Amino acid sequence: MTIKPLIILPDPVLRQVSAPIETVNDELKTLADDMLETMYDAPGIGLAAIQVGIPKRMLVIDLSREGEDKAPQVFINPEILAFSDDRSTYEEGCLSIPAYYAEVERPARITVKHVGLDGKEHLVEADGLLATCLQHEIDHLNGVLFIDHISRLKREMVIKRFTKAAKAKI
Repeated sequence: MTIKPLIILPDPVLRQVSAPIETVNDELKTLADDMLETMYDAPGIGLAAIQVGIPKRMLVIDLSREGEDKAPQVFINPEILAFSDDRSTYEEGCLSIPAYYAEVERPARITVKHVGLDGKEHLVEADGLLATCLQHEIDHLNGVLFIDHISRLKREMVIKRFTKAAKAKI
């Protein structure tokens, strides 16, 4: 397994819409392993392929807590089929926007259709942190960042700060 470099804001790659995956093969399984290793190393609880510069519709999640056995989940071509009307708010962060967190309100429950590494279609009814994490990562596949769900003023401040930091590294 290989730890891949993370794409960091303001890199325009993060705004790309990811392409559907046609087949589940060994190369894709290796990518999933690499993404999980990268996510664990960061550390984080979710990672979309675009965050490692690969515009494919795949994401990985592991909501296990420290001290618990790892529980990795891989979602290929995830699609949200249904949202609940009730909402929940979580403080979200992002491996591509390090050390920045904000309260984001999203639907409390969702139904997601996806393909697993077994190549079969699965349906997941998610609530709580899993629902929030799936929505966050699926947003990435559509070129949307969690800061797009906060006020324009806060979003512009975050983008400005990360743009300035990126220029300082050049």
